[in-house]
Amino acid sequence: MARIRVGVLASGRGTDFQSLVDARERGDLDVDLAVLVCNLPGAPVIGRAESHRIPAVVIDHKAFGKDREAFEREVVKVLRKHVVDLVVLAGFMRLVTGYFIREFPNRIMNIHPSLLPAFPGAHPHADAIAWGAKVSGCTVHFVDESVDGGPVILQKAVPVLDGDTAEALSERILEQEHVFLPLAVRLFAEGRLRIEGRRVRIDARGIDLPPSA
Repeated sequence: MARIRVGVLASGRGTDFQSLVDARERGDLDVDLAVLVCNLPGAPVIGRAESHRIPAVVIDHKAFGKDREAFEREVVKVLRKHVVDLVVLAGFMRLVTGYFIREFPNRIMNIHPSLLPAFPGAHPHADAIAWGAKVSGCTVHFVDESVDGGPVILQKAVPVLDGDTAEALSERILEQEHVFLPLAVRLFAEGRLRIEGRRVRIDARGIDLPPSA
């Protein structure tokens, strides 16, 4: 089976991106990390890519004003140039349009720091604490035209502790993101994922999936 090519979109520190790099270097993830696209000039994730000799392209979304699709057309040009098979949104702080999703149908994966459908959007940790939730976590899912609403691939529960701050909860969930995002990409790369409506069927024969709870 040919090794797939992965394009990663990220906006910030890049720790989820780094988890993909680390998994590849350990031999746990047999993919080509073909390109990183970042929408924020100077974001730390750019340096992470460059230090591992992964092409990094900066496309500042602010240069396109409110025209989200024009920005995405430039991103798609880069992804097409690098011939990517899978797009991973790894801390990419932009909602993607239907245009972008149609360019890569069932081939866009996102990591979100809550147990979807609970607490979608930009502030899931604060929302979970404010709601009094006992459990939060992370979700890897395929992206559709809803907000944080595509078919779920993997989830991992993380308890919300008494006295938790959004920052403390975020860091504990992030530890699990770094396990489950590379695993989801591996499952895709090995052809182990099949979408049936809202369900993602996983062929786990021959591998040990970590517990989700």
